[in-house]
Amino acid sequence: MLSIVLVLLSCKETPDTSTNTESSLIMKINAVQEQIMAQGNISEEEEQAILSLCSIMSHDDGLANFSPDYRMILKDADTPPVFEGCEELSKEKTRACFDTKVAAFIKREFNILLAQDLKLTEPKQVDAFFIIDDKGNLTGMKVRNSEVTIQAEILRVLRKMPVMIPAIHHGERVSVLCSMVVTYGDAIDIDLVYIPERPTNQ
Repeated sequence: MLSIVLVLLSCKETPDTSTNTESSLIMKINAVQEQIMAQGNISEEEEQAILSLCSIMSHDDGLANFSPDYRMILKDADTPPVFEGCEELSKEKTRACFDTKVAAFIKREFNILLAQDLKLTEPKQVDAFFIIDDKGNLTGMKVRNSEVTIQAEILRVLRKMPVMIPAIHHGERVSVLCSMVVTYGDAIDIDLVYIPERPTNQ
């Protein structure tokens, strides 16, 4: 139990850059700490939820620095990012190879037991976003509204994505915003599609 409290404390040790919203959040975190101390023990499900939440918050991901001035949408780039094994193909085949390789990587690395443990009566879907910058690194990750364990697992897998050859537009390397729909339940499926709405930090 002590280790979980320490994890919560480490999650809070981030710079305070706003006022009311974060103050309210810290109050809620403090309440959770007090509840854990009073309860004495927590279930495995509760422990996993806390660790997953900390996993989401302990990295500089998200789209806080997302700016339309310094990136473009994947579908608009002259040449998409090149995943390892997709070199020297036409634009259309490079994009198809990119979709196939990214989807295969996520499905291979994703811990499907986390989704199966939810015992969903039917599959659920969640939107996920990430940026491949002009150096080929994956950054700016965001997962929309889903169970915290699923959000954390998608982020964990995205962080493992290998460096790629960056996208090219008008002869220059550019950052591109990518989006996908993740379907999860007894199995996982990945569909890299254009989602036109800019994600918000909800």
